[in-house]
Amino acid sequence: MAETETPIAYPGLTDDVRPTPDHGEATYRGTGRLTDKKALITGGDSGIGRAVALAFAREGADVLIAYLPDEEKDARDTARLVEEAGRKAVTVPGDLREESHCAAVVARAVEEFGRIDVLVSNAAYQMSQAGGLLDITTEQFDRVMKTNVYAMFWLCKAAVPHMPEGSSIITTSSIQGFQPSFQLLDYATSKAAIVNFTKGLAQNLVDRKIRANSVAPGPVWTPLIPATMPPEKVESFGEQAPMGRAGQPAELAPLYVFLASAESSYITGEVVGVTGGSPIT
Repeated sequence: MAETETPIAYPGLTDDVRPTPDHGEATYRGTGRLTDKKALITGGDSGIGRAVALAFAREGADVLIAYLPDEEKDARDTARLVEEAGRKAVTVPGDLREESHCAAVVARAVEEFGRIDVLVSNAAYQMSQAGGLLDITTEQFDRVMKTNVYAMFWLCKAAVPHMPEGSSIITTSSIQGFQPSFQLLDYATSKAAIVNFTKGLAQNLVDRKIRANSVAPGPVWTPLIPATMPPEKVESFGEQAPMGRAGQPAELAPLYVFLASAESSYITGEVVGVTGGSPIT
């Protein structure tokens, strides 16, 4: 499916990816489902995070996006989309592998918005290794776990005291948490941890009337793919899904909106797959 010449440098910028991912720029229409909500989205600069930020803004939410400094260009573009929707955009660069930065991101959201109604823990790191287990270094394993699991824990712990009743936490897990690929063992392990954490978190927060749910994508076309996978995998990316193609970020954003809105007020502790037909079992 890919026209992108690979590899592109990690973390990958949207302008370098061909075909360009669809974030819903020309198609998403809001209906006021998140009017005046305050959202914090990690990994909000590109891919799924950008699509979610755009959709949230068009639904009426103000949005803070956290991202790596190398993704500044993408972050500015996402902020522009939020502002074009008439909402406030706040950008916070930094590395979520540091607990202090996670706390600073939350503090900035509270400073700017006064509260956090929706926390989307979406930032993730992966790096495909052809040799599987034997090619995964301790350094890579630590990076995956710190980015995907530790940061989620730190963000949730810092944000919950600032989340009113009716708030929502949404994590991004993956079909990899249920059907691990040989070359993504560490990433798949982290995504399984996210599934389990989210289910337990929902029980932890039920008395606070804060909901926690997870979106489990299948293959989705984002800059992370050509930046972390070998050319032959990129070329056929998504063909393994029953629908025979990769998903677009725009196809996931409506589910995040639903889980963030009052329409899902009786749903917590759930993991919802957006996989092109592959079961999450």
